[in-house]
Amino acid sequence: MFNSIGWGEIVVLALAALFIFGPDRLPSLAKDAATGLKKVRETVTGVRGQLHDTLGDDFDHLRDIDLRQYHPKTFIRQQLLSDDEPAPRAAATGATAASRVRSTQLTRTRAAGSPPPFDADAT
Repeated sequence: MFNSIGWGEIVVLALAALFIFGPDRLPSLAKDAATGLKKVRETVTGVRGQLHDTLGDDFDHLRDIDLRQYHPKTFIRQQLLSDDEPAPRAAATGATAASRVRSTQLTRTRAAGSPPPFDADAT
């Protein structure tokens, strides 16, 4: 949950809370926050139980869904890098399968650190 926050930031936030709320009110605020978190967890557990009762066997199928595959970056990457069908640009220009294979072989033989070829007339 706190992968991007280090211990230094947590200490700074704790000190800021101590200065803002004072040593007298901070323990009661921490207790209220813990109570609120406990109520939220109980509510989520209750909603999950209601879903399980309502959906039955379908709920187990929903539990197995990996939501990371629906992240926009992942979805776009899968669509751009999939080789299921030919690229629309190659189909529109009438490129043959042999020319597409040749172009992929040319790009694969180029060294990983070298820049792509530059054509001054094309720009």
